[in-house]
This record gives sequence, structure tokens and C-alpha cells, in this order.
Amino acid sequence: MTPSATAGSAADPAVLAVAAHALELIADGAKIGLGSGRAASAFIAKLGERVRQGFRVVAVPTSAASAQQARAAGVPLIDLGDEVELDLTVDGADEVAPNLDLVKGWGGALVGEHIVTSASKRQVILVGREKLVRALGERGRIPVEVIPLALGPVTRGVRRLGLVARVRLDPKTGLPLQSENGNLTLDCAASEPLRDGRAARELEAALRDMRGVVDTGLFLGTAERVLVGHPDGRVDVLRPAVPAR
Repeated sequence: MTPSATAGSAADPAVLAVAAHALELIADGAKIGLGSGRAASAFIAKLGERVRQGFRVVAVPTSAASAQQARAAGVPLIDLGDEVELDLTVDGADEVAPNLDLVKGWGGALVGEHIVTSASKRQVILVGREKLVRALGERGRIPVEVIPLALGPVTRGVRRLGLVARVRLDPKTGLPLQSENGNLTLDCAASEPLRDGRAARELEAALRDMRGVVDTGLFLGTAERVLVGHPDGRVDVLRPAVPAR
């Protein structure tokens, strides 16, 4: 693998393979959600190539970065109106548990990703094998988006749950990083990975119950399938034992 094709990058053969596979799931005339991050970026690039060849789709992006890339690629965008139901959303993930529960949001677009996913019939996740974990929290943090006024109370509440909470900083300025919604992100680390799906759901409920929490990076039971890419271009298709939603 060349330096420009490091694991997880948009040029990674594994990422390119799952992006191409996902494109095969899109029907002509579909309404789709466009995720955020490197795997989603690879998919948007391939989708743009198809659109320029006459393939018809409309899309709803989950972030400003995805919207900008889609427009540049020629993918028509629509608003998520009250009568719009998306056929599927294609997105990446930061962790995938054996039951296909997910951690997302390391890139900061978790609220948009939750909203677009909730408006979709299906969610298809694109990852390399390095994103597969035995339990959520194994690779690191679980993001929580918080209204700035509530940062102090939510931080205390998160610590009472046994998590170590750190405000996400802008690497350029060293100041707290604002989300696209004007909020802050707490990156929350557990002392050990979550033991199972029930523990993940209990944690999600406890976090959402805190006043000032906008959303979390836990995506539980949302994935209809996960496409896992390998460096040799192979793609494994994982499905939950119980169908998502």
C-alpha cells in the first residue's frame, strides 16, 4: 500500500472496494442520504461519476463537507422535507460491534447522520476491517454533542456514569471545536469497552436523558448491512441477526 493509500483513507483499496459495492445497491431514481467521512467521500466520488454518465439520483447530505463534495461531483441535492423518505443512507463508522451496533461521529457530523438515517428506509455502512471491534468503546471515544450552556452539568453527569469526558478541541486553534450546529462535543471514554448491546442501550438512554445533550455517537440497531473492505479488494457483507428497525 502506498503512502497515499493508508488504511481508512479515501484512496485505500478497501475503502474504494466498499464504495463501489455500495454503488451497486443504488437504483436509478433513488433518493439517498450521503454520509460523512472518508468512506462516504469515496462513495460520493463514485456516485458523481455515475451521475455524469446519466444515472439519476437525488441526495441529502449529512454535513457541509458532504454537501460541498456532492455539488462539485454533480450530484443533485434536495432538502429533507416532510414528505421525503430516503431509500437508503450510505455512511461510514468508527466502530462496528458484532451485532452491528455502531459508534460514529469522530468526524463531528453525528447529529446530521442521525437525522438523515432516521429518514431512510435502510442504512448501509462502509468500513475497513480495522473498524470491527469486539465491543463498542474498544477503539476509543464515544462522542456526545452538547449545547454549550449545558457543558458543565453534562460533563459532571458523564463522569457520574464512569466515563472520562474531554471537550473536543480545534487542532488549529486549541479552542473548543464547534459543531456545524454551534454546539460542543464531549469525547467520552469508558474504563473498559461496553460489555454488550444492552449496556450500549443503557448508556445511550442515560446520556440522552441529560438536559442539554443533543445526540450521541451511538447508532444502535440502525445498520441494515455493513460492507467490510479488505486490502485485496474483497468485500464482506455483514447483516444483523435481527433486521435493523
